[in-house]
Amino acid sequence: MTPNQSTLKLRGMSCAACASNVEQAIRSVPGVVDCVVNFGAEQASVTYDPHQTDLGVIQDAVSEAGYSAFSLQDQEMITGEDDAGKAARLAEERALTRKVWGGGIISAVLAIGGLPMMTGLHLPFIPAWLHNYWLQAVLTAPVLFWCGQQFFVKAWSAFNRHNATMDTLIALGTAAAYLYSLAVTLFPGFWVAQGLATAVYYEVAAFVITLILLGRLFEKRARGQTSDAIRKLIGLQARTARIIRQGKEQEVPISEVFPGDVVVVRPGEKIPVDGEIVSGASTLDESMVTGESLPVHKQAGDEVIGATLNKTGSFQFRATRVGKETFLAQIVKLVQQAQGSKAPIQRLADQVTGWFVPVVIAIALLTFLIWFNLMGNLTLAIITMVEVLIIACPCALGLATPTSIMVGTGKGAENGILIKGAESLELAHKIQTLVLDKTGTLTQGKPTVTDFVTVQGTANGNELKLIQLAASLEHLSEHPLAEAVVRYAQSQQVELVAVEEFGAIAGSGVQGKVAGHLVQIGTQRWMQELQINTQTLQSHKNHLEATGKTAVWLAVDGTLEGLMGIADALKPSSVAAIRTLKQMGLQVVMLTGDNQQTADAIAREVGITRVLAEVRPEQKAATVQSLQSEGKIVAMVGDGINDAPALAQADVGIAIGTGTDVAIAASDITLISGDLQGIVTAIQLSRATLRNIRQNLFFAFIYNVAGIPIAAGILYPFFGWLLSPVIAGAAMAFSSVSVVSNALRLRNFQPRPIHREVRPGS
Repeated sequence: MTPNQSTLKLRGMSCAACASNVEQAIRSVPGVVDCVVNFGAEQASVTYDPHQTDLGVIQDAVSEAGYSAFSLQDQEMITGEDDAGKAARLAEERALTRKVWGGGIISAVLAIGGLPMMTGLHLPFIPAWLHNYWLQAVLTAPVLFWCGQQFFVKAWSAFNRHNATMDTLIALGTAAAYLYSLAVTLFPGFWVAQGLATAVYYEVAAFVITLILLGRLFEKRARGQTSDAIRKLIGLQARTARIIRQGKEQEVPISEVFPGDVVVVRPGEKIPVDGEIVSGASTLDESMVTGESLPVHKQAGDEVIGATLNKTGSFQFRATRVGKETFLAQIVKLVQQAQGSKAPIQRLADQVTGWFVPVVIAIALLTFLIWFNLMGNLTLAIITMVEVLIIACPCALGLATPTSIMVGTGKGAENGILIKGAESLELAHKIQTLVLDKTGTLTQGKPTVTDFVTVQGTANGNELKLIQLAASLEHLSEHPLAEAVVRYAQSQQVELVAVEEFGAIAGSGVQGKVAGHLVQIGTQRWMQELQINTQTLQSHKNHLEATGKTAVWLAVDGTLEGLMGIADALKPSSVAAIRTLKQMGLQVVMLTGDNQQTADAIAREVGITRVLAEVRPEQKAATVQSLQSEGKIVAMVGDGINDAPALAQADVGIAIGTGTDVAIAASDITLISGDLQGIVTAIQLSRATLRNIRQNLFFAFIYNVAGIPIAAGILYPFFGWLLSPVIAGAAMAFSSVSVVSNALRLRNFQPRPIHREVRPGS
């Protein structure tokens, strides 16, 4: 049985170590096949066997680990945050804000009271009562046990589960500072008798708690911006639709639109759901979904996409996909899945996070023992231990990759590029060889018959009869060339007739009985295999292929009767896109089933030097594998059903969104508009995202590698310089904010446009 996949919304995580704990808890449930916890998105993507477990058991495991999990239903995945979730998030933010203000005011008062001790000066403008240690102890208590309650509760919960998290470090550090100060306040004589300083650090405990809460508030708001792309996509939806029921026009919420309903759209209105135009015509702006800036003309029979904008005319369309089945809903779902996935580059950070907190606690204890034994100074030993506990931060490591992935995949969606997972986004920047299918990828995928040559000429209506036989047979085929033949017959006003015993031979052609005749249409190689003589029209075939046209042979009752020349115009962006890709250092290869001469003609036109021609559909995947055996990272770009195996075989499969659902399903990246600029943009975005991730990881690692030794007092013996616990707390609080802020810079990513005026050889 196929495993179930579900997304859980997580609450209660405060650091990357928490995410690791949740992931371990879920993976330990029997029946769970895979689990990925995204700390940045606060979600868990779970794959499980429904015969062995269910979501209830998984949620219980998360609860036992000290956190909470809520199942996101399909509708919530489409419409975004539900009312209860939004209310809970806003309430949490308001409570955090109150604690920051409360802690900030008390910390300021404590800092003023502690100025004489910190400066060694008598400051007459400070009231004497502020110097009272008992007053400072009382003022600090609510900051620790109200503002900082969550740290102690979660630290205790983690301790009971034999775990340690970021909350453990904060609770230990601030509790040590407070309890040491309280001991000095209670027993000042003891400290004096031991020759130790009677300084207190109440303001340190208060300031650290306040600064960390302030950092988390900023981090929470900044992380909220990483999902801007999702909110923008969801915001594209129309809220209502005007439908015709029982002969009357009425306005209803889009949730009440069903497949088959006829929807009326006026100028300036959004298309509410997906459908097919039944009457009228208009120009639509689809840029918000496809990324294509040019308006598209639509008429009866054309498909329309929900959330796109009607520009000029009025029309009616029949709804085909609604709710979670709409194109926009599928985009939202894919982006959410991508944002919840993990990139391979994150593995190192995950490994470090797993042992980070226990190691920091060990370093803090070692720091205490070294300073106490070397210097005999209990105050110095406690302060350096507190500094180590407070400055260490695994959160920055945990946020370094997922925040960049969330922003990067969102920017991809804004530019009409759907990236299915973080691994695909990461791998795209390594692409060395790009394999392009010709039809529908380099070309527009709408070939037309330009030449129709017959052996017997046009006498007695021979040509029209052959057109009828050919088009009737090709009408049952899904190949783009077949569509060209049918359109040609329609332009000649030729009626189609019934076909019997239809059969398609992959990579060769089609055959069947039409009006009592055996009709066979396909390649010259197939004709030769059928022992049909093609020499009569060989010169015509050579001319067609020399001009870049595809030659299609027509035989009736085992005898050659005609030859069709079919041309497929290049996409406007093809020439410039190929030039740009080559400038980016990629080897570009064209893959086609056409014969070598035709393929070479097309390749020369677009500027491709390596051509793999006469490749049958079943050989495409093997061809990609052969290129991979050269030691290259290979990407395959295609749009047809026969491209699906090759897309799956490639290191990165890129599907043209205007192609088939099968090809899109087999790909890693989908270009919604079908414009080859999307390939350039996808690679540019991958490079920008990986550069951003590396920056985040560098700063996160350097921060901890440099910060922890300094906090431990490594500079004290040489310069007499000791880090203030308050500064350590501020640094820890804002390390995560800096990583998230750097990731948010990706929102400014703009693809470098290709220059369409470029010509091959220029």
